[in-house]
Amino acid sequence: MDIIAQIDHWGRRTPDRVAHLSGERRLTYGELLTQSDALAAALLESLPPGDAPVLVHGHKEPEMLVAFLGIVKSGRAYIPVDVSLPEARVTQIAESSQCAAVLTPADVRRRLEQAPEARASFPERLPDRPHYIIFTSGSTGAPKGVVITSKNLATFVTWMIGEQRFTESGEVFLNQAPFSFDLSVMDLYLSLVTGGTLASITKEDIGNPRSTPDTLARLGLTAWVSTPSFAQLCLADPRFNHHLLPDLRRFLFCGETLPPFVAAQLLERFPAAEVWNTYGPTEATVAMTSIRIDQEILSRHASLPVGFPMPGVKVTIVGEDGTEKAPGESGEIVIHGDNVSPGYVGRPDLTGKVFSTVDGRRAYRTGDWGSFDSAGLLFVTGRMDGQIKLAGYRIELGDIEANLRELPSVRDAVVLPVLKNGRAELLAAFVIPTSRQGESDLDLILALRQALSDRLPAYMVPKKFIFLDQFPMTPNGKADRKKLGETL
Repeated sequence: MDIIAQIDHWGRRTPDRVAHLSGERRLTYGELLTQSDALAAALLESLPPGDAPVLVHGHKEPEMLVAFLGIVKSGRAYIPVDVSLPEARVTQIAESSQCAAVLTPADVRRRLEQAPEARASFPERLPDRPHYIIFTSGSTGAPKGVVITSKNLATFVTWMIGEQRFTESGEVFLNQAPFSFDLSVMDLYLSLVTGGTLASITKEDIGNPRSTPDTLARLGLTAWVSTPSFAQLCLADPRFNHHLLPDLRRFLFCGETLPPFVAAQLLERFPAAEVWNTYGPTEATVAMTSIRIDQEILSRHASLPVGFPMPGVKVTIVGEDGTEKAPGESGEIVIHGDNVSPGYVGRPDLTGKVFSTVDGRRAYRTGDWGSFDSAGLLFVTGRMDGQIKLAGYRIELGDIEANLRELPSVRDAVVLPVLKNGRAELLAAFVIPTSRQGESDLDLILALRQALSDRLPAYMVPKKFIFLDQFPMTPNGKADRKKLGETL
């Protein structure tokens, strides 16, 4: 599948259909086609030769979609970066990606006003050319960019469309996640490729839970795409049911563990809607397993399975020695297939540690513990390292620790998740200060939070701080994380 050609097809066939709505703003498929073509032409004239990516810095404005498609049409990959990220983090991403330019929604509008004559053709879109790059948390304190090719994306989209059988007569997809989070790729491209409408809710909408149901009710949603955490938040309001969203046909979850009680409540409140659980790391293009959760599945499993692998993708469970485990045995989840990324941008060292080619196919070691049951259902049971999921965001605890240790007031730090019902609810930082200088705990906490907010996204800033003179140590001379965790 040529993703861009299919989206352009809707621009010619149904130019007046709404492709994207965000607040009071609307973008039609005809506008998306003409504006992305014009932006591509402008970029080809203004940017230096080469294929360096272009960073797109915004929130959920229609210009973001124009930028994504226009950049790809110009022969480059785009890097989505949300405005919620602190300036220092954006600078890190721009520098490590060696991007050719940074575009904001205002920049897109300006370039469209100055766009050259329409071009008859654009650079050939090759399957192995990077389509987008999404930056995730890195254990060293710097984010790492996952490269996703056009072939990777087409593999994912083709599978999901075939499985879900979306209609071509007015599907409306919820866009909850910011475009810098790869969950958004699910709603963005499933919507655009099928001629649907992408309905974005902004960070302001999400930040006001009392009005969120009213916002959702106005959208006419048929397909819900979000993290389980957001659905759980909505379920706290008794109005969140099929009367509020009468056209809703399916819930699609990814990004974190789906708790059984959340699935059960959704099935009760939305009896005509399907609930789907999916799994996949950013490096394997959003998701690559799925299962429809029904009452039978809920009755059989205390922890929900993430489903069966998509056709054409091989998933193995391997032990420390690399040998494949039998059903029922735990090991590391390894993914092989056309959905697997070529690696991290500009980081061959990191790429070589977890990516490989096996029997001519790309393979990725996820670092996730998992197992298959006798029926071939995959279960994910945790992480092998310091990576966690919090509200759907992938976080390397070492990233936060490294940034804490760079602060003059911190001698050493350990960051751990505070768990509730087996899921990370918030982050706690154990800190050994360099000196107190008469500061109260509150003063020090406020100063550390502010310093981290200048370096890290808000979701990575710990909500709890514990100050110690020293850490308990393991026999190997390392901070004893287990003992620290027992105090939370």
